[in-house]
Amino acid sequence: MARGTRSPVGALEVLDVNAVRRWAVLIRSVFAARRAEIDALNVFPVPDGDTGTNLYLTFDGAIERMLAEAADQPLDSVADLLKDFAGHLLWTARGNSGVILSQIVRGLAEGVRGSTVMDAGDLAAGLAKADERAWQGVTDPKEGTMLSVSRAAALVSAEARGLGFHAATVHILEAAQEALARTPEQLPVLARAGVVDAGGAGLVLVLECLERLAAGDDGRVVLGLSSSDRRGRLHPEAGALLVTRPLDADVVPLGEPTGPEYEVMYLLSVEEEDRIAGLRARLVELGDSVLVVGGEGEWNVHAHVDDPGAAVEAGVEAGRPHRIRITRLVTDDGLAGAAHAAAHDAGHAAGHDAGHDAGPVAAHDAAQDAAHRQGREREPRLSGVVACAAGDGLASIFTRIGAVVISSGPGHRASTGQFIEAIRQQHATGVRGVIVLPNDADTELAAAAAARAVADEGIEALVVRARTAVQGVAAVAVFEPDAWPTSNLVAMQSAAAGTRHGAVTIANRVGLTSGGPCQPGDVLGVVDGDIVIVGSDQLVVAREVVNRLLSSGGELVTLVLGESAPQGLVGAIEAAARKQHRGVEVTVLDGGQPVYTALIGVE
Repeated sequence: MARGTRSPVGALEVLDVNAVRRWAVLIRSVFAARRAEIDALNVFPVPDGDTGTNLYLTFDGAIERMLAEAADQPLDSVADLLKDFAGHLLWTARGNSGVILSQIVRGLAEGVRGSTVMDAGDLAAGLAKADERAWQGVTDPKEGTMLSVSRAAALVSAEARGLGFHAATVHILEAAQEALARTPEQLPVLARAGVVDAGGAGLVLVLECLERLAAGDDGRVVLGLSSSDRRGRLHPEAGALLVTRPLDADVVPLGEPTGPEYEVMYLLSVEEEDRIAGLRARLVELGDSVLVVGGEGEWNVHAHVDDPGAAVEAGVEAGRPHRIRITRLVTDDGLAGAAHAAAHDAGHAAGHDAGHDAGPVAAHDAAQDAAHRQGREREPRLSGVVACAAGDGLASIFTRIGAVVISSGPGHRASTGQFIEAIRQQHATGVRGVIVLPNDADTELAAAAAARAVADEGIEALVVRARTAVQGVAAVAVFEPDAWPTSNLVAMQSAAAGTRHGAVTIANRVGLTSGGPCQPGDVLGVVDGDIVIVGSDQLVVAREVVNRLLSSGGELVTLVLGESAPQGLVGAIEAAARKQHRGVEVTVLDGGQPVYTALIGVE
């Protein structure tokens, strides 16, 4: 680490409480000024990117909450102030980036615990803990994201702790900027879109504000991230941090989306609870859609994998799997959801035959089922739902099953606090547990953070990984209010994970997609999260999306119409579904969502 960095006159060597407050206010001002630019760092050329808006609203809400209680709870140490502010950030966190940022501040507070002021050593300890919290807060952490910027800042801060506070912040900022510039090399989707990671860009701004504050010049923030290499500079035309790569550069388009072949579910009796973390990590290595929920010795396990035997063996290593069920998601003839007879073999792998009577084990399960049935008779409503909806039509669908609905969509994602309030509202109706449907990949972390928060109040909240509205619709179709929350969780997660999803939308900028280059106004077809079709006619693109979704089979097509759906769209999709795929049922719902003229699900 070079030691030649010279701090300007008036530079700070420690941060006191007032300086930390100025840092927070400066960050809010910068996010307000740069929110549109960060929003534009969208991997898809459609107007649904809102990372900058989420970061601004997260910080703005937290500062307002902090100011509201400042008179009643004066804080005179940096550690206490950061701890208090982290709590406010968690409450107001919007989008995954907002939740991760709240965890970074939480870790920073833990790293400086007991400190009245923050010096370079405290900063290094805080950033190390902040990075640890950030990575722990994500179920499937990846390089090329906000986490990469956090890791780079933490590593350099440890090396720079002996340089003085301002000099350390200079090195930390440079490392963060370099990490941000590398994100397109780490995530191909960023390289294809020609952008750096939006959440990472937000974190760089947070660190730039810290460097300017430490320099004694917090009234002038560069804001352009201009000291990073040419791939992180402000693009003069687009007004966003773009990768300066020719649009026609070689790009390897994504192939047809594929997923694990088998769904594995079982109950797991565990004597040593510390084995659960290892089980969860092993299942994440084996596949996706991993859920390991429960407690007090009994856990529900769910995963989609290619090697079901390995998934069951992972359970054997952690405890005693029973009531094992294995379903083949895609059969050799392409039909999804067919039952598979591997449960018998998996039962032997677990030490007993899952398909036959297992003596005491079967008796125990039968008794448990009888107890559950009696409980359902006494208390007919054991489960409730909290669901996010981007349009009035979608909201009415979830309201029909008694859900507490949160309005959430591009530009106004649900905050952790909104989830907490909705969960409390549903719990107050007398249910034993609450199922949470984020229905959007970018609100998943906020939902999970809320579930953890209400657990401290004795409320059981379980999050279904419904990452699109059509997956949420599929999940509520199997919801049973008189079933136990964990049973609903497994059934609803299975329904959501078994729903392939697509969409039709309009490009708002030039971009390079897996379906080829696009221009503003082009019609884009999305299949399982990737833009694979670029066209000029919404009806034609919609038909192609349906055909691709049904290419691997399906029995039910759900069409959710957006607020700007064109005339004839329903007929086009029904014709496409029934012409090439006889026996397919088409359900049409008026969702009223913005941005996407049609959301399409295939079960």
